[in-house]
Amino acid sequence: MRRITYATLLAAVLGLTPVAGFGQSSTEGVLAFNRGDDQVALEHLRPLAEQGNAVAQYYLGVMFA
Repeated sequence: MRRITYATLLAAVLGLTPVAGFGQSSTEGVLAFNRGDDQVALEHLRPLAEQGNAVAQYYLGVMFA
């Protein structure tokens, strides 16, 4: 339940608007995260997080917490 709350809060703050470096792959990763599909979320978000994308890093941090 806590994961969904953090994800919802972040989505509300960002307004789910396009952000530089936050493209289709990361959107799919966030959607997978929200539905609890950690494997798909990891596949989409890890490469972005490794490139320094703060939003992807946040979601990975929540997944691993």
